[in-house]
Amino acid sequence: MNSIKFYILLTLFLSLLACSEQKNTPIDLSGINVNTKIIRFEQQFYTGSAEELPSLKERFSYLFPGSNPDSVWIAKMNDEDEQFLYEASQKEYGDFSQQRENLTSLFEYVKYYYPKFVEPKVITILTNVDYNNKVVYADSLLFISLDAYLGKEHEVYQDYPLYVKQNLTSNHLIVDVAEQLAEPILRAPASRSYVSRIIQQGKKLKLMESFLPEVEKREIIGYSPDQYQWAEISEESIWKYFIQKEMLYSNDPTLSERFIAEAPFSKFYLEVDKDSPGKIGVWFGWQIVNAFMENNDLTLQEMVRLDNEELFRNSKYKPRKK
Repeated sequence: MNSIKFYILLTLFLSLLACSEQKNTPIDLSGINVNTKIIRFEQQFYTGSAEELPSLKERFSYLFPGSNPDSVWIAKMNDEDEQFLYEASQKEYGDFSQQRENLTSLFEYVKYYYPKFVEPKVITILTNVDYNNKVVYADSLLFISLDAYLGKEHEVYQDYPLYVKQNLTSNHLIVDVAEQLAEPILRAPASRSYVSRIIQQGKKLKLMESFLPEVEKREIIGYSPDQYQWAEISEESIWKYFIQKEMLYSNDPTLSERFIAEAPFSKFYLEVDKDSPGKIGVWFGWQIVNAFMENNDLTLQEMVRLDNEELFRNSKYKPRKK
């Protein structure tokens, strides 16, 4: 090999190596400062007394609707079932140290991508396992219902559907927080087409993935290992189904219930339904957004602002063949 050819190949190799290294360079959070404030309201409430109630109501007025007399709150403090939930939550989240670390990391990543983000004050509570409102983000406050994360095998969830209780775990707590922080960043979509709806969800998962780089992808979407593997193996055949049924630009609202909403399985109305995970359309939206990011030189913030259907057209998405 002559010297000129060697030099060209060497330059090309070094260039590719530099690109690879640049792509895999971890994000530097050293200049990001957050102050993670956590208030264990459930500890103060369920170990409190009737005499301490006025002080609690003064400090946490937003948790005490004025329509309820003090007798309601005193009864709640001493309720046997609620005390059981309190003891279970303390066994699982006594010092909250791992969750504090996870929340701090999450806040740092959100602030890295969105510098104007102000980390909310975290308040832990119990809600009698209101799994539809496990985490509530209200401007400067973030409420986390600890009794909704006791572990999928906990006796409290014995009669719950599997698709619900599989994510009532300590590992999924931070994922639900990330979802609440990601949702306000998204713009309302201009189109209600099915492809726009799934890409809207895909954008949210991409934000969550960026905010939680150490969390497994299957955990981010809330799938079990088998469910995630099923989605990967079935990608090509499901995409063909969506195309053949002319769903992508359909405004049919029932497609959200069939393929986007939380559910035990997706509804193709075929034998395959029983094997499928719910919200498979959300998974596809995520794959489309990932394809777009790989094939276009846009930042995360620019991607989020892009029109959903325009993103799809420029994604060059192709399902992987298995």
